[in-house]
Amino acid sequence: MKKTTNDRTLPQKRPAVTGAPVMVRIQPDLAKELDDWRRRQEDLPGRPEAIRRLVEIGLKAKK
Repeated sequence: MKKTTNDRTLPQKRPAVTGAPVMVRIQPDLAKELDDWRRRQEDLPGRPEAIRRLVEIGLKAKK
């Protein structure tokens, strides 16, 4: 049986220091928007990384 590979597997950027875990539930329409945003990024971050980036963007915009 031939093994298949996932072409979308890219190294994920992770924070150097681990922080407190936070569980977030999002509704399907927001999940779709999040996934659409992720796909427009060059490195296709996973959902957790995408959420971290968007939180950082939001916090910077608030300043």
